[in-house]
Amino acid sequence: MMAGTDSSNVLREFPTIDRCSSDGRDDHSVVADMDGTLLVGRSSFPYYAVVAFEAGGIFRLLFLLLATPLAGVFYYFISESAGVRVLIFATFAGMKVSSIESVARAVLPKFYSADLHPETWRVFSSCGRRCVLTANPRIMAETFLKEYLGADMVMGTEISTYKGRATGFVKHPGILVGENKANAVRNAFGSSSAPNVGLGYRDSDFLKLCNESYLVPPEPEVKPLSADKLPRPIVFHDGRLVQKPSPIMALLIILWIPIGFLLACLRIAAGALLPMPVVYYAFWALGVRVSVKGTPPPPASKSTGQTGVLFVCSHRTLLDPIFLSAALGRPIPAVTYSLSRLSEIISPIKTVRLSRDRVTDANMIKKLLQEGDLAICPEGTTCREPLLLRFSALFAELTDELVPVAMSNRMSVFHGTTATGWKGMDPFYFFMNPSPAYEVNFLNKLPRQLTCGAGKSSHDVANYIQRIIAATLSYECTGFTRKDKYRALAGNDGTVNHKARLVPNKVMGC
Repeated sequence: MMAGTDSSNVLREFPTIDRCSSDGRDDHSVVADMDGTLLVGRSSFPYYAVVAFEAGGIFRLLFLLLATPLAGVFYYFISESAGVRVLIFATFAGMKVSSIESVARAVLPKFYSADLHPETWRVFSSCGRRCVLTANPRIMAETFLKEYLGADMVMGTEISTYKGRATGFVKHPGILVGENKANAVRNAFGSSSAPNVGLGYRDSDFLKLCNESYLVPPEPEVKPLSADKLPRPIVFHDGRLVQKPSPIMALLIILWIPIGFLLACLRIAAGALLPMPVVYYAFWALGVRVSVKGTPPPPASKSTGQTGVLFVCSHRTLLDPIFLSAALGRPIPAVTYSLSRLSEIISPIKTVRLSRDRVTDANMIKKLLQEGDLAICPEGTTCREPLLLRFSALFAELTDELVPVAMSNRMSVFHGTTATGWKGMDPFYFFMNPSPAYEVNFLNKLPRQLTCGAGKSSHDVANYIQRIIAATLSYECTGFTRKDKYRALAGNDGTVNHKARLVPNKVMGC
């Protein structure tokens, strides 16, 4: 759907939503429109653009962008239905249904949740039975509405498919607008009952069927519901785009990608080919901001028989050990849980894969520590939110020479991590940002009395390090693991495929 029509076209027979009470509605049913009502924004282009880019790539996004002016002409001068059909065809034609479902599950909820209308949510959440109407394809919105907002029913446009791919066309009765929305409500509630509350911003057809109906007026200054008030926090999300793409932003992304890819190749080459002592300065010269805080320990001295220090890092991207090495001015080997073959080839430091066999991994880490310093990210996977996942306790059993390192980064256009895409592109996407930034904060070496050598359990040591890193970054600790993330985003545990099972994203205290 394109941006909504002017509010002067809306029938004024319905009161505005601020006059709707949210008290005593546990037994009431509510039907709410999506764009411009449940969501602050009245244009659904950004969500089509997200699907186009994440599931179809840059050329699909370009096709959608080129089709948008035609969709606008149809929308405003022919019919709303015709305009939406153009957007659906440009976005979905030929696309795998599984890819669309993956984006709807792992990517779109983050963008939808950042645009929830506070007044609509106040009323919507107070009702016991919640239904949502949308002209957008149901496949796009249903996961977010049901899993995160507790919607009982989602009525949207049904896309046509053939042999597991979308055709770009829609099923009968067509786009869910106007009278089609009213018919959907009639079919859902039957002729003997009616929704208690109807919420919309201009479409009066289905509102006339409700016992109470309210309009959500256009308010440019309204702020979406804050993240701390969301009914269910979104801990894990995927996709490459950092910002919701408006048409202008989509155009800039398309124009930037060829330039950004060349810049990323230059930055990666600098990191891989230059001596590590000068990589820090090369990154700064190429627009990569590296901030170093704290005082790191000196390198281990083999002549005295001193074993290496284990740098225990929070995990933001697979580049954490590289920026750690750049901050220290010397290459620090790293153990990893998963790394693509391409990332191993271009890495300027030694990387060693963990086998996930406790005895084998312990022996390998001990051997590497005898050779010198080592970096490990005990979370086992990355998290984009200001949260730390549970720390694996194995590292605490292997050495008492532990230095916590609080890693954080900033990306403005692309995320440098993925759960469902090809991990080999992770470093490229990170370095494709115009001016990415990394902060490496060395904390004090763990006192001997707080290590396993002093009688502390490995779990106590791991939890303590998690807490102090979280406090430094102003993050929260959680008990979530790598398996939780991959089950939520990719429908597997990160190693083998099995049926998807979303886990409750309830944040635990430190």
